Amino acid sequence: MSATAAPAPALERSVRDALGGVRDPELDESVTTLGFVRDVRVTGGTAEVRLRLPTYFCAPNFAFLMAADAQRAAEAVPGIRTVHVVLEDHFVSDEISAGLADRHGFDEVFADDADGQGLDELRDLFRRKAFLARQQRLCERLLAGADAPARLATLTLGDLPPGPETAAYLERRAELGLPTGPREPFVVSPAGERVEAETMAHQLRIGRAVRVSLDGNAGLCRGLLATRYESEEDDR
Repeated sequence: MSATAAPAPALERSVRDALGGVRDPELDESVTTLGFVRDVRVTGGTAEVRLRLPTYFCAPNFAFLMAADAQRAAEAVPGIRTVHVVLEDHFVSDEISAGLADRHGFDEVFADDADGQGLDELRDLFRRKAFLARQQRLCERLLAGADAPARLATLTLGDLPPGPETAAYLERRAELGLPTGPREPFVVSPAGERVEAETMAHQLRIGRAVRVSLDGNAGLCRGLLATRYESEEDDR
């Protein structure tokens, strides 16, 4: 180790912090919060990131997205030169781990299952769902103050309460390429179209369905992961 190199524990913490920005694409939650990061080890400038998922049969495209995002996040950490991502206990663990090591995309690793367009469309779909769920949570928070649903149509982004939920919502808007200025309308479609008062109730029903689905799936995944690795967690 050079005189200026960070010690391994510090680099491991930095890698874990970076992984905190990697989200399960379907659940819109951090892989560290969900417990999907089993271990991080750094030796020299090489980081090994071990991931685990709630079930043996989690969809390969979801698993690949998270593993590839984890690899990119860890590689961006100063002092890390090489990253090995290992997906454990999954029916295509070897294929995904080897594919990432060889810098292959999903369509190369799973040529029989890919449609030739990679994972861009899937990622965009989940970004839209995450946006709707985040917007819905803010709508429900504002409606808890006894505001009529139609009033939501008059609010701008500058009217939103400060805090982590608002920050996350603005981040999801930006990911879709939607404007985030304080004078922009608050409730919009994933395409950026303003939702008017007369259609607000319909928009809220759509948003609630998406939000309930994401929240329910996140809870299910936590329960499955805890059950699957219960003995390991007890040891820890």
